[in-house]
Amino acid sequence: MVKLKTSIVSPLDPTAETPLYRQIYERLVAVIADGTLKPGDRIPSARALMTELGLARGTVNSAYELLAAEGYVVSRGQAGTIVTPGLRARIPTREVQPKLKAAPDAPSFRPDSILPFQMGLPALDMFPRKIWARLGANRIRAMQAFDMVHPQVCGLEELRAAIATYVHVSRGIKCAPTQVFVTSGYRHSIELISHALFNAGDQVWYENPGYPPTRQLMGMLNLDGVPIPVDEEGIDVACGIELAPRARAVIVTPAHQSPLCVTLSLPRRLALLKWAAQNEGWIIEDDYDGEYRYISRPLPALKSLDGNGRVLYAGTFSKVLMPSLRLAYLVVPGTLVQRFEQVFHTLGTGTSHLVQAMVASFMREGHFARHIQRMRRLYAERRDATVAGLESALGNYVDIDAQPGGMHLILRLRCRRSDRRLVASMGESGMYAEALSDWGEGRQVGSALLVGFTNVDSQTTAAQLGKRILALM
Repeated sequence: MVKLKTSIVSPLDPTAETPLYRQIYERLVAVIADGTLKPGDRIPSARALMTELGLARGTVNSAYELLAAEGYVVSRGQAGTIVTPGLRARIPTREVQPKLKAAPDAPSFRPDSILPFQMGLPALDMFPRKIWARLGANRIRAMQAFDMVHPQVCGLEELRAAIATYVHVSRGIKCAPTQVFVTSGYRHSIELISHALFNAGDQVWYENPGYPPTRQLMGMLNLDGVPIPVDEEGIDVACGIELAPRARAVIVTPAHQSPLCVTLSLPRRLALLKWAAQNEGWIIEDDYDGEYRYISRPLPALKSLDGNGRVLYAGTFSKVLMPSLRLAYLVVPGTLVQRFEQVFHTLGTGTSHLVQAMVASFMREGHFARHIQRMRRLYAERRDATVAGLESALGNYVDIDAQPGGMHLILRLRCRRSDRRLVASMGESGMYAEALSDWGEGRQVGSALLVGFTNVDSQTTAAQLGKRILALM
């Protein structure tokens, strides 16, 4: 086992916009990536690095906690902290960037990496790890025999109650805990809805452009998907009625359309609800990024206007907490509770009891609401910084859509550049983007890059990354 000398961690820049703990993190990731540190090698103790660099212990600890959370290092107690044994080559957030191979036919949803501009990731550097660790330790210490059996297939009662309270307060949805069903993600939710409500060949509207896995799920579930165009008011309900008036359902993102970021207007919300009521159709409301609106308070959910029990509300913890939880939820009309209980007991396997319990504690103690509020402020700052940085580098080549919220930006490419080709080039250069062309059908979608900004820490970083994109154009 090799012990790393503290001198390998190059001097830090106290005048830089990047926090000191982040600079330490990046330097250690770099020496792991270039092979200076190999799996099993020991890294300097926090005390030694603190003394060498003249920093507070908390600064060094924050860097080490981030390294551990992302799997680069593990603690061996008195033996010190080492690079994770068997660690495969990782793609760091900056500097050393191994090539990323593009998928041959479709974009990956999503890679298990942390790349610049990667979508679908919350601000991983700002997650309250100490609180999460404390809640986990408390739950493990309190574990009883009942907690070790098979998890409740419909979801932990404590978590279902916490979710019911949350959606009532924050999204205007009045429901009982029995109407809340815990799933392992958006795709799992759609699959269970399909088994509960649809038959093979049923027509289902979906947004064009829209989330690509939704289209893929239609085929896998033997449903007849009908793409409905989206404009500045959201999904075109009149067009949907014209194309497939007797459709069984619609999958829609009304709060913050995925990916165009527009909000479904009130007249269209009412028209959609009227169509569903008259045709006994179902509205599946995917509350995509609904918590993150920066120009005003988050809008009430479409479900809050549902007077006829036709809306099923789908939410997830992936973007507000972390994707690795694999935890989402459905709120169904009271008339469907028994039907969904049957489907869940037949097809549902339940998700981790411990993880559900930790999330329930996180919500019950108020950490969840405070975390969302902090992230809303942080994302507003990072969005503005990312826009400014990218415009300084790419202003002559792209137009960045103005949008009220969300966790990604839309960079419209000028001069008919191919978004797919540029996305592939960015992947080969260790950056991430998604092509708007892959999210829609037909030429009307346009050519644009979809880039996440939640893990871009400064305008300087955004400008540097923008220059790298410019070199690929």
